[in-house]
Amino acid sequence: MGILLATLISMILYVLGAVIAAVTSSVQTGRVLKFAFGLFIFGFIVLAVINYFMMPAITIPNMLLINLITAMVLIPVLTAILKPKNFMEKKLLIPLFSIFWLGLLLFIAVIITGFTVLDNAHNTITVKEEAEAKPLSKDETPITVAPEFARNKIQKAMSVVPNAQFYDLGKLQVQQVGDEIVYVAPVEFADFWKFIRGKETAGYFTISATDVNAQPTFEEEPMEYTNSSYFHKYVQRVIYNKFPQYIQSGEAQIEVDDAGKPWYVQTIYKPMHITNKPNLDKLQVVVIDPVTGEMNAYQTDEAPDFIEGSVSSEMATLTNDYYGKYVHGWLNSVFGKRDVKLPNQSGTESGVTPMFDENGNMFYFTDMTSPKENIDSALGYTLVNARTGELTYYGGEKNNGIMDSEGAKQIVNKEFPEKKWEGYMPVLYNIDGNPTWVVNVLDPNGLHKQYAYIKANDSDFAVFGDTANAALDAYRMALLQDPGNTGATDDTVTETVQGTVSRVVVNSTEQGQIIQFLLEDDTTIYTVNASKSPLAIFLEQGDNIEAEAQLMDNGTATIEVMEIEGLTE
Repeated sequence: MGILLATLISMILYVLGAVIAAVTSSVQTGRVLKFAFGLFIFGFIVLAVINYFMMPAITIPNMLLINLITAMVLIPVLTAILKPKNFMEKKLLIPLFSIFWLGLLLFIAVIITGFTVLDNAHNTITVKEEAEAKPLSKDETPITVAPEFARNKIQKAMSVVPNAQFYDLGKLQVQQVGDEIVYVAPVEFADFWKFIRGKETAGYFTISATDVNAQPTFEEEPMEYTNSSYFHKYVQRVIYNKFPQYIQSGEAQIEVDDAGKPWYVQTIYKPMHITNKPNLDKLQVVVIDPVTGEMNAYQTDEAPDFIEGSVSSEMATLTNDYYGKYVHGWLNSVFGKRDVKLPNQSGTESGVTPMFDENGNMFYFTDMTSPKENIDSALGYTLVNARTGELTYYGGEKNNGIMDSEGAKQIVNKEFPEKKWEGYMPVLYNIDGNPTWVVNVLDPNGLHKQYAYIKANDSDFAVFGDTANAALDAYRMALLQDPGNTGATDDTVTETVQGTVSRVVVNSTEQGQIIQFLLEDDTTIYTVNASKSPLAIFLEQGDNIEAEAQLMDNGTATIEVMEIEGLTE
């Protein structure tokens, strides 16, 4: 239905030109209409085939452009058929060229309007700004496996798929299934002939997004309507036929419900006014059954509960782009650039990185940088809610001067030049009150090698480890050994502890002396830097202490302030 409607609309300018030719031409009216109708049928068939594959959304800019091209091709052909020796009668020139110029002027007006409406598109973003930036808490960002590494693991498991030679691995999509954060990846047809022979794909893979040692699991769920199917089974075409007036954002992605059934999910939007620009406050999502092709459209925040990403990563990237660039309008984004911020493109999905908070809500993360060249410091970062599209910007003094995500990746890349290991998926964490970039380190084959913890305001402060926990522990120890580290911020909760020392050890490092001790009936390992508490080097078994300690989730604690009975009183 959508293809036929788009084709009919695309012929309007030609029909108008044919009517003018019939009225003004010296050729008999019946003869003109006869050839015009025959050419209309020919053009309609050709254009229908083109539209079948191109699937242009029925919007004013698209239809104007196609009408102009169609009329510019068919009308000269019509006049040539009517009078082969007199290609264009003089009395036809003015009315026909008037049509062309009118259509062209309308198209130019639409293009210009597309720039002016960017201010309105920016205003449709639901924005919440925090005056003080809050580095992300590690508990709220559990995704630690880079998608490149997950894809590499799944590729090696493709042999478990029935008739594996028919398929390639599709797009990875992160989502929460039950209580676990996983990557979901459908198997897709390898090419046209595999589609003809196979008719349906075999299922999908899941693999943990939080455990680097996890192995992929294959689920047999045959699907007919997919991203790699052809003709009337192609997901984008199925959606287009039912919603031809909507623009589709990116590629449809797979999400799995609580019963393990896969669904394809596609973000769509109606453009604003006479442009193709989106109204970011009125996004919709189509959920399509890959077995039957049945579909329903919802407002993104009203989609079924199992869908985390009803707003596509492509749309989140566009939201960031509009928010940062057009804060004071389109002209300012080109000339003055006052308050302009540009999103970095270091994310894992279309320039953004998905993550989940403690409530299971998914967000897209990206950091914002200055439009000035050769500046690698971040101005703040954004989180775009993957169901509502709401953007929260964290900016302020707390993030002033910290490196951006590209700078963090470059630090990793320069650490292993001989091995050609590179950094992937940089995400800003809050480690003991310190803004910290955590970066996956992968080899050229996409295999996971290490994690890098990089202090965001000190490019020389980087710690590497084979596992996330090992790297985290080493990084925390390095923070304690750094006399320049200010320790926990006001946002970090500390507790008062007191007791009798049962074990104590003093370690000497290049940065100074580190004292670690245990208290009676307490297995927590307490650590204090001598630069913070100089008398701590005299700590002995049996001493009674009272301290302000920052308790970690790994059975350790750092001491901010400590009093030793008999020494500090």
